[in-house]
Amino acid sequence: MATNDRLLVQILLLGLLAASLWVLAPFWSALFWAAVLAFASWPLMRLLTQLLNGRLSLAAGILTVVWVIMVAVPLVWLGFNLADHINDANALVKDLQVEGLPPAPSWLASIPLVGDSLVELWRTIDQQGAAFFDTLRPYLGQVGNWLLARSAKIGAGMVELALSLVLVFFFYRDGPRLAVFVHSLLERLIGERADHYLELVAGTVQRVVNGVIGTAAAQAVLAYIGFVIAGVPGALVLGLLTFACSFIMIPPLIWGPAVAWLVWQGEIGMAIFLGIWGFFIISGVDNILKPYLISRGGNLPLVVVLLGVFGGILAFGFMGLFLGPTLLAVAYSLLSDWVAQKTPDNQAALDQLPPDKQHET
Repeated sequence: MATNDRLLVQILLLGLLAASLWVLAPFWSALFWAAVLAFASWPLMRLLTQLLNGRLSLAAGILTVVWVIMVAVPLVWLGFNLADHINDANALVKDLQVEGLPPAPSWLASIPLVGDSLVELWRTIDQQGAAFFDTLRPYLGQVGNWLLARSAKIGAGMVELALSLVLVFFFYRDGPRLAVFVHSLLERLIGERADHYLELVAGTVQRVVNGVIGTAAAQAVLAYIGFVIAGVPGALVLGLLTFACSFIMIPPLIWGPAVAWLVWQGEIGMAIFLGIWGFFIISGVDNILKPYLISRGGNLPLVVVLLGVFGGILAFGFMGLFLGPTLLAVAYSLLSDWVAQKTPDNQAALDQLPPDKQHET
């Protein structure tokens, strides 16, 4: 009877756990990013708490406000600027429908191999402007629908970001208690190896954070050098924007328009240089430096880190950049522990054999 009661309690606990996870499912992404942000900046939180004489809530509030200023304010500014540019683009399209295209720029004909064809295409579009835009109208509608869908996703992402910045305050304030709870839970589940796996997960996440920040800094420096060589104005600002875009893995969002600007200015040689520099150097360093920095300081083989980074991104999106290496690190450690536990048993069995049998084996 006692066994049946215990089984019933276990089933109820599992059901309660499943229901709790179902309730938290809509906030999984926000919880994840808040936890990563709090963990990555925890040394700063510890230092600030010491400076404020142990006032944990005050330190958490100050650090959360800092993150809001650093992350949310620039994104709001970017959103307003994008809205202005969308209005300008709509006005430009209407002007082109009424007045046609301006004269072709002089440098267009000087482009090797395709210059004359591009000038002729420019003139054709100018002469048949109305018919051309009528032809494009169905496609413009599809592009508009696609942009609307992307805008909805961006809006949802902004809501998740705002929720993450709210949740990070509670991770800061209640971090020590949460750490004790997680440690106790793991001790109940896996016993004395709990400390090992906590250190493994913490070390992997910290290395991923270091890899992301280090790669973003390297891409920003390389972008700044490229912009200076190509003569693009505002190279320092563009380099800082490249640093920000590297976190979401889209540096071409910065150097791509710079290439287009150079083409528009007639600097074809510098445009080709910046395009090659951006594609192979700025964007290419991400595929080499990030896995190296993530694998550095750990006992994971580089190939496991590579598979974790790229496989995680393909499976989970940007969140997979953290989940992929962490999952593979835990799996690799479990397999290593299992092999290490089996090896002494095999050696002990071999030692128990007679000497002549040992030589035969």
